Amino acid sequence: MRLLLVEDSDTLRDKLLAWLSARGWQVDEAADGAAALAYLDAYEYHMVLLDLGLPRVDGLTVLARLRERGGTARVLVLSARDQVADRVAALDAGGDDYLVKPFSFDELASRLQALMRRSLAAAPPRVSIGPLDLDPATRRVQVDGAPLALSPKEYLLLEALLAARGRVMTRGALFEALYDSRSEASDKVIEVLVSTLRAKLARAGVDDLIETRRGFGYLVP
Repeated sequence: MRLLLVEDSDTLRDKLLAWLSARGWQVDEAADGAAALAYLDAYEYHMVLLDLGLPRVDGLTVLARLRERGGTARVLVLSARDQVADRVAALDAGGDDYLVKPFSFDELASRLQALMRRSLAAAPPRVSIGPLDLDPATRRVQVDGAPLALSPKEYLLLEALLAARGRVMTRGALFEALYDSRSEASDKVIEVLVSTLRAKLARAGVDDLIETRRGFGYLVP
């Protein structure tokens, strides 16, 4: 899942980045509000960890603009401001939760898990095509009722293609859906993932699900 970390303290941001990455999050990082807004314009996120006391553009403004633009990412505010008025202002601006600094990483993990459960409860419905069934809430894929073992990237690739069913997704768009901006991989990795995903689908009896439109991208018709 993709997360935007917005924190102006280099020390705390580095610690959070290492901690989140070790737990499987795809993390982009911003040290000020203007950079955060640029990321939010460019990418879709599942989660945002947002400091309030940011240079250039403050955190409340970032949060308000995210919601004004229709952004649906869950936002956990991290702030040293511990007054009730500060919490109310952040939640009124569209925050989903508020954690006062300093905090323990155990508590942060608990808050993130709670927000993830809320996101999964609002996940799109299951998608079925012939014998194939994908459940976004549990992130499981079955063929004729039997589990299909996919790597996390293969699952995300299949989910993205099914969510855009009937529309061509470019290699670049798929890369952005699967990898964070710090990745050193080339978007050519998508070709490899499509190949391995097709092979697993074929072995399970699902042939020709993913079409290639040369020069354009991929789609599930």
